[in-house]
Amino acid sequence: MPWVALACLVVPMFGSYFFDDMFSSISFLFSDPSRLELGWDAAGYGLYTSGYSVLCVFGGLIVCGMLLDKWGVRITGSIFVGMMTAGAALVLWSITSGLPPKRSLAIAYAGCMFFGLGSEIAGVAVTRSIARWFKDGPMAFAMGLQLAIARLGTAFALVISPRLVPEADTLTLAQTARPAVLGLGLLLLGCILWAIFVALDAKRFPSGVTGDKSEGFRLADVGKILTNKRFILISLLCVFFYSSIIAFKKFAGAILVPHFDVPAEAASWMVSMLPFATVVFAPLFGILVDKLGHATRWMLGGAVLALTAHLLLAFAPAGVPFWGYLSMVFLGFGYSLVPAAMWPSVPRIVPDKVLGTAYSLIYWIQNLGLMLFKMLAGVILGKAAAGSGPVQVELMFVGVCIVALLTSGLLHKTKLN
Repeated sequence: MPWVALACLVVPMFGSYFFDDMFSSISFLFSDPSRLELGWDAAGYGLYTSGYSVLCVFGGLIVCGMLLDKWGVRITGSIFVGMMTAGAALVLWSITSGLPPKRSLAIAYAGCMFFGLGSEIAGVAVTRSIARWFKDGPMAFAMGLQLAIARLGTAFALVISPRLVPEADTLTLAQTARPAVLGLGLLLLGCILWAIFVALDAKRFPSGVTGDKSEGFRLADVGKILTNKRFILISLLCVFFYSSIIAFKKFAGAILVPHFDVPAEAASWMVSMLPFATVVFAPLFGILVDKLGHATRWMLGGAVLALTAHLLLAFAPAGVPFWGYLSMVFLGFGYSLVPAAMWPSVPRIVPDKVLGTAYSLIYWIQNLGLMLFKMLAGVILGKAAAGSGPVQVELMFVGVCIVALLTSGLLHKTKLN
């Protein structure tokens, strides 16, 4: 039954990852808004993507994480799986509405805010559920497998979006919206599978939130989380490491296409190596973490790989696609190593009764960084001189990776194995 429950949990996350990355490999289109009937430019697209984190950053994640521990995954998760689907529907409507660019962007921004908060809390609910269903089993492997399948949604988006949106001098609203139509369909399917999971969870844990009524959630427990040195370091590693990859993916097409002189289709395959790598290696590294321990060593190694990748993207010879592919290999391994070791470490340092709050706090810090770095990347690309934008953005990501590496080194010194 745990594996059946996991199968239901991965589908909403697959849809979430797809919808979040549906424009990543075709982000170069926004560099020339005259080609789009939609009329958004690169700065507008950067603003839209940053909307994902707004409600999360301004208290939504923390409050909703507490509700998750208070009400449990069934009630809270259902609310926010529904919210992310409704937000995606609003984004789709804004793209196809035919409204002026500023107004459609404002509506899409609002939809992305609701989608983002719903996705993050749904992700916390999924992680919280896996930790409970696999408490005495292969938790790291189960989390790695869920992460791998969810990121397959990203890979699907990166590969399929350039094929859904045709190459044309001018793209209509309907053509631009094709990835969003598919993404919304996946999220609706995820809602159905989530409902099945709720029924399974109610049968397995009829007592409610933790399965132990003697351990109720208390607000005072949050203070203990915030004074945990290991928790703080994991949170900082999460924000800087994920920003170096997730924020990069949002502008992957705008970076790889001009810098390595490759067509959009080649760039989409190039960046799709990231999620495809996690499909294979995240579960494998999860097994190794379960068997061997030494979680902080895996995190440290992943941070080194991410830094190496962005150094290549910044300083490798322009116009040579080989360096782009090699950097994606390094980044893909890092993208598998760090999460496979980091997420299963959280239940080992905080009590089970506040696990939802702990994950939400980490996601909150992560989203603060993602919002800022996405906006900054869009501004850099929009204002940089012709041809210099990709390198300038990559220098920003190199700095982010250096901070992630230093943080993982400090975490390693805490002897968290």
